[in-house]
Amino acid sequence: MDLLNHTLNGFSNHISELPISFNSDILETNLINITLLVGGVVYLLNDVLTTSLAERQQKILGAIQESDERLQEAVARLDESEKQLTQAQIVIDSIKADAETTAKQVKAAILNDGKSEIERLTSAAKSQITTVEAKIRKQITDYVVALALQRVTSQLEGKLNSNVQQQIIDRNISKLGD
Repeated sequence: MDLLNHTLNGFSNHISELPISFNSDILETNLINITLLVGGVVYLLNDVLTTSLAERQQKILGAIQESDERLQEAVARLDESEKQLTQAQIVIDSIKADAETTAKQVKAAILNDGKSEIERLTSAAKSQITTVEAKIRKQITDYVVALALQRVTSQLEGKLNSNVQQQIIDRNISKLGD
């Protein structure tokens, strides 16, 4: 104890030169009481603190494990979603390709139908034109024949007498007999 007092006194002298002073009397400073009090508190609270820290550690480990499980589930769902997205993209691409093919086929069919319809309408128009031309030609021919007959009739009325009429009738009768 003497060595401790000597060390503390040396330390005290050294500190006394500083503006802060150190009281080296253990009994006066209640250092033993404070040490016993701190030791008692640590001893008494050791089990409580250990239990509390162990429970806190278990809660933290449980939370970490739960977070890790959630992370793994989220990663699994993300992978599944990415697979579904890839499959959906394949289906979408297939649908687009089918739609383009169908659109091309429909376009070709419409063009073919349009060409056929145009050909049919052209043919019908040509047929109608031919029919109209034939009717017009017949009308023109009938008109020309009617005019010619009218002219011939008017010319013959003045020039035909009964002898000439008898000769024409005889000649036509003889042609019928041949």
